[in-house]
Amino acid sequence: MNEKQNLLNFTQQSLDIFFAELGEKPYRTKQLMQWIYHQQEFDFNQMLNFSKPLRAKLSEIATLELPQIASTNFALDGVIKFALELGENNQIETVFIPEKERGTLCISSQVGCALACTFCATGAQGFNRNLSTAEIIAQVLIAQSYLADKNQRISNVVFMGMGEPLLNEQAVYAACSLLLDDLAFGLSRRKVTISTSGVVPALERMADTTPVSLAISLHAADDKLRDELVPINQKYPIKKLLSACQKYLNSGTQQRHIFFEYVMLAGVNDSAEQAKKLAKLLQKLPVKVNLIPFNPFPQSRYQTSEATTIKAFQDILFKHGIRTMTRRTRGDEIASACGQLAGKVVDKSKRGDDRRH
Repeated sequence: MNEKQNLLNFTQQSLDIFFAELGEKPYRTKQLMQWIYHQQEFDFNQMLNFSKPLRAKLSEIATLELPQIASTNFALDGVIKFALELGENNQIETVFIPEKERGTLCISSQVGCALACTFCATGAQGFNRNLSTAEIIAQVLIAQSYLADKNQRISNVVFMGMGEPLLNEQAVYAACSLLLDDLAFGLSRRKVTISTSGVVPALERMADTTPVSLAISLHAADDKLRDELVPINQKYPIKKLLSACQKYLNSGTQQRHIFFEYVMLAGVNDSAEQAKKLAKLLQKLPVKVNLIPFNPFPQSRYQTSEATTIKAFQDILFKHGIRTMTRRTRGDEIASACGQLAGKVVDKSKRGDDRRH
């Protein structure tokens, strides 16, 4: 017996094909997407503008399956962390960050992460597998449903949770299509951001594939230090990374910008010399730098830079014309701050074991 297809994996275009193969008209796609994304209805039998035979057929061959919420944690500043159960002893984490003018949902793209960045709790967990489009989109649907009762809404979605999005291209791009689709979530391209540690070939493909915003996890201004902090730099050094960034900026008809993320590690990458190197590196690019105070996690070997050190670093970038902001730490008491998401990962890479020594 064939396994039922989870239609949360399908974009508008693939739903058109799905319904055509059932002998149905294209308008069925619009009807189904409105039920799922606007009405939050996941039972085919309740979709009463479908014929009874179509409802029966959909129930037979398809599903709209969401992960179960394993736990929900709340921070004093309003941050909410959802842990979602994926089976086989794996969980992923999704974080909602409320602000006065917006609500940002930080979503995961993998169970764990294989890149082993030394300052990141997810990297310390190791890697199990990629998420499906359905598992990515489910994070938004679950958070959206929960927040609707609280009169809160998701205005921004960032792929800054567990995993490296550009090592899961197909599922992430399909999820982006749904996030931008007016029949689904209807977000603008500036409100959706993919964050990457620098998977250069995928980054070059992204330039021609999806128009969403881009964030680069840089964290060092020279290859020697970045090789240590972000090991993928050994394969794709800074020069190659910035070349791919330039391609991204030059692609498409609409103006693009890039956010560069820089975690502040005391005595490691927070010196005035590093700030000057960073300013020189980025001075010809239309970019914005986000300085991120390091958020400690168990077994981490780093300390957070002092506030005065971060301010001095920021001032140097400002003086060189680099737009810079320091990210306010949110949700750290429930391990929801940047770099703290860990979930529960059955490590298949064995990197998690290596990282703890």
